[in-house]
Amino acid sequence: MAFYDRAFDALGLREWCDGGATGGPMTMAELLARSRGEAAGDAPFSLPFPSLDNLHDACGAIPRTRDFTAAIEDGFLAAKDAIKVVLDPLTQPLSWALDGALELFTWIPWWILIPLLVLATWGASKSRGVTLFVALSFLFLGFVDHLDVAIQTLAIIFVCTTLCVLLGVPVGIAMSKRRGLRGSLTPVLDLLQTLPTFVYLIPLIFLFSVTESKLYGIAIILYAIVPVIRLTDLGIRLVDPAVTEAADAFGMTPGQKLWKVELPLALPNIMAGINQTIMMSLAMVVIASLVSAPGLGVLVLRGIRNLELGVGLLAGVGIVLLAVMLDRASKAALERVDRSEGNA
Repeated sequence: MAFYDRAFDALGLREWCDGGATGGPMTMAELLARSRGEAAGDAPFSLPFPSLDNLHDACGAIPRTRDFTAAIEDGFLAAKDAIKVVLDPLTQPLSWALDGALELFTWIPWWILIPLLVLATWGASKSRGVTLFVALSFLFLGFVDHLDVAIQTLAIIFVCTTLCVLLGVPVGIAMSKRRGLRGSLTPVLDLLQTLPTFVYLIPLIFLFSVTESKLYGIAIILYAIVPVIRLTDLGIRLVDPAVTEAADAFGMTPGQKLWKVELPLALPNIMAGINQTIMMSLAMVVIASLVSAPGLGVLVLRGIRNLELGVGLLAGVGIVLLAVMLDRASKAALERVDRSEGNA
């Protein structure tokens, strides 16, 4: 660190650097360098990047990277109790909804539940092929003794997708009507959409117990809600201005224009957003099995932990079947919406 040593000396900061040295245990790189009898610095004439660790080696008053991350952790832990006071009552209904759906779906006998799911598929899609595929898929999952865990996964998807729609569609509508709100929420949506899935779980583990269903429910909703918000906003903004002008000419109120003109015309985009939300919810359910989410993800995790190839692959096949069933049914419903809009 000869370069930065000389830089701090030239700036007259040596006394400040030596007086404010934070000390602390050596880093792993320093320990390895000492064990090899080498200096922990860089070769002569090198110019290392002025990172916190490199600057700390030349000036002890500058904190290291691990001091920075420790400060972030300490700040979060200091605010944890205040955050929990607000979040606990707001999110407790999510735990009740997830626990209730899991109990209900697993309580209904298979000979009632499977026909109900097949009838629901037919009602949404009106497609014989999709309905037959759903029926055969559930029969296969039951044949390999994976029906119970598949139903648990389906119950979680049902609750989380419903909440994503109930929360996401109004937010998307508000974004389409207010440019300022859209500008402020877009970076947040970008963050939620690009943040690695495991990162969602890190702050939630500190806030909630792993035995609480809302822990994985919040993670799934935060990860999956973005598409329905974005596509609702996009769908309403893509409505032909001539149509909205005609609605204004007929004297429609903003509420009437929204419900009778804009939402029906934006429905294909909203349905596409719901389809993507379902797929993202299913993807996050597997990750959420790390924090006690039941279902097929638990078997995938067991296959990884115990190196049980067959268990992991069969559970993966079950997840693929659920994904294809939900995707085909939602797309068939979207095609019905498109046809009805075209006929109208």
